[in-house]
Amino acid sequence: MHLFHRLFPLLTLCTLAMTACADSSSDVPAPAAASVAIPANAETLVLGGGCFWCVEAAYELVPGVLVAENGYAGGARPYPTYEQVCTGVSGHAEVVKLTFDPAKITRTQLLDFFWDIHDPTTLNRQGNDEGTQYRSVIYYANEAEHAFILASRDRANPAWGGKIVTEISQLPAYFPAEAYHQDYYRNNPSAGYCRVVIKPKIDKLKKSLAKP
Repeated sequence: MHLFHRLFPLLTLCTLAMTACADSSSDVPAPAAASVAIPANAETLVLGGGCFWCVEAAYELVPGVLVAENGYAGGARPYPTYEQVCTGVSGHAEVVKLTFDPAKITRTQLLDFFWDIHDPTTLNRQGNDEGTQYRSVIYYANEAEHAFILASRDRANPAWGGKIVTEISQLPAYFPAEAYHQDYYRNNPSAGYCRVVIKPKIDKLKKSLAKP
């Protein structure tokens, strides 16, 4: 994934900061990210690509991403619980709301990253995580952003054999997930899911970033 070297020249430094909390189950978890100042020009993007713990962990590597917040969107039930989302009864997707500094990272770069960190050809499944709550989705806030996302998808589609099935929908009500879901990989590196599912993905990403 050579595009990372063009888009994120500082990522290698960021991945080093993750090493202490991800290298082994005996490591002491790194503290949660400190509160950051949100500049007036900050923008947001809401998307989902499987388990939100995985997507959050990947975007927390990206310079310019100020906050990656796990949440729920796309369902009919207001203020859903994790249990309701997991069973599919609420209709929500697990999503991550990105707050980013456009002076440091562009929306184009964030979307290019999205197409590479999950499989956008499997709508309701990523690995062994299966269900509509794990759907591949990007939500747009206005028609200008809608057109922008469609263009990004069309650029990425050939690399996926023209098989991208990611849902692209108007942004519905968004609900932050419970506090224990936030910074999940950072705070729970020894948890089974983190060791078996998330860590290999992050390790693979780090190897890609380390290539010259």
